[in-house]
Amino acid sequence: MRYLILSDIHGNLPALQAVLHTAQPFDAIWCLGDLVGYGPNPNECIERLQDFEHVSIVGNHDWGVLGRADPFVFNGDARQALIWIQGELYPENREYLAALPTIKEVGDFVLVHGSLREHIWEYLLDGEYARKNFLFRDFKYALVGHTHIPVTFAWDGERDVARVVVPDGETPLQLGDHRLIINPGSVGQPRDGDPRAAFGILDTETMRFSFHRAAYAVEITQERMRARGLPQRLIDRLEVGR
Repeated sequence: MRYLILSDIHGNLPALQAVLHTAQPFDAIWCLGDLVGYGPNPNECIERLQDFEHVSIVGNHDWGVLGRADPFVFNGDARQALIWIQGELYPENREYLAALPTIKEVGDFVLVHGSLREHIWEYLLDGEYARKNFLFRDFKYALVGHTHIPVTFAWDGERDVARVVVPDGETPLQLGDHRLIINPGSVGQPRDGDPRAAFGILDTETMRFSFHRAAYAVEITQERMRARGLPQRLIDRLEVGR
């Protein structure tokens, strides 16, 4: 099976469409949460995902739109976008988000938005946070999002450390005996300095995970955001990937 691994789509339909085109062929999608938030096309992104066989979990912005999180835990720009989305989201799409789990196990893989310790909110930003998650529970492979930065953490049990492996975009990651935490990066709002949409491909026949990017028309998303009165800072950051 060839799985398309997505995270943090954030209502950015042009980015999602570019990924779906670039990633072909694939058999199914695993989505790691935050389908909405920031971007101008929340309904369309939720509906497009459902055109495919898929598994999805819920993210913190999805929770924010559903009213399951205090809106003041989000910064002002994110909060303004969430309030706008709450008024735009179709009832059936709200129901879809409300039914998503916070964690999903598929074979040897655990899917969470934030971390194994805190499924919604914790950011795995460095090796020490990753180490605490490796020690928290037993798992072979975890797929996470939330940080918007592609990265792999590999467990070194002999040294009791989590090694940070930054993907080069060319060499696939061979999955074997090492326990791994893998973040494919963000489709809709990358924050690693590369504005192209980020995604991963998991091939369960070869047991390889590869990191990819897809260029898209950022200006289309920006214009839609302006038309909807979304914050200028959210508009500007798309073109720089920060």
